[in-house]
Amino acid sequence: MRRLNEFLAICVVLQCFYGVCTTHLLINVKNQGGDILLETISSNVTEDLITLEFQRSDGTLVTQLIDFKNEVQVIKALVLGEEERGQNQYQVMCFVNHFYKVDFISSDAMSKLRQKNPGTVRVAEEDRGHVNYTMDLFLDVSQSKEISKHVTILCAEAAGSTYTRNDDIKQWIQRPGKYLKNKCSSEELLMAAVYNFTNVPQSGMNDTRSLLVSKCADTSNLWAPCTCSLELCIGWYPCGLKFCKGKSDGKKVASTYRCGIKTCKKCFIFSYYSKMKQNCLWDE
Repeated sequence: MRRLNEFLAICVVLQCFYGVCTTHLLINVKNQGGDILLETISSNVTEDLITLEFQRSDGTLVTQLIDFKNEVQVIKALVLGEEERGQNQYQVMCFVNHFYKVDFISSDAMSKLRQKNPGTVRVAEEDRGHVNYTMDLFLDVSQSKEISKHVTILCAEAAGSTYTRNDDIKQWIQRPGKYLKNKCSSEELLMAAVYNFTNVPQSGMNDTRSLLVSKCADTSNLWAPCTCSLELCIGWYPCGLKFCKGKSDGKKVASTYRCGIKTCKKCFIFSYYSKMKQNCLWDE
């Protein structure tokens, strides 16, 4: 045990030596169905990054990455196949969206959080409901560094199933100091990393055609392209800081100080193009 502790301590020192100081929290979270899920939340202050990961009761592995520097959120889903329905392998999807920094506590604040009772089962204080995202663009993972360098690493297995939106591209174009002063140049760099569904060649055809497809739930053809819908819920995350007022002595106005965190729950519903309904059997 002593050697193990020494080894872990050395690992932490080496991480910090190479500029990758990361802190971790393990949180027991009760979901809406009453299941207890274990969330791992990591904060990397050097990269200004937060990563949250957990496995749903159905086996789906969900990873949320917040890149504060670039105002980017990536949600990755690794979905296990249903062998009894002909799905022998898992599939991975990545959804890349613009992120507002006020929606999550900072990586620095996150790194300072400590657990008094690690075994406690947590329930979020505020339910922020469901947010719908219609993913209307494919994102080329190999060209995604213009959006965030972390997409390439996290979404390596989702090279053909990584999505974003025109609305997000418009937000990233406005990022201060990210590109050249010429906004046309910034737009060109970002648009080079994405392509529309309408530019995807049809199987066995040399031309391209519009992929205006029905919802996967509305078709019985397992091999037809369709619009898939996937719901992913983050059951517990620190969405803000709490501030309390100190005592006033009658001469000075009472000062405020940080006295805790505010926790939230949020669900994302992603609609995106699927090459075949067979890849979207849950959406029925």
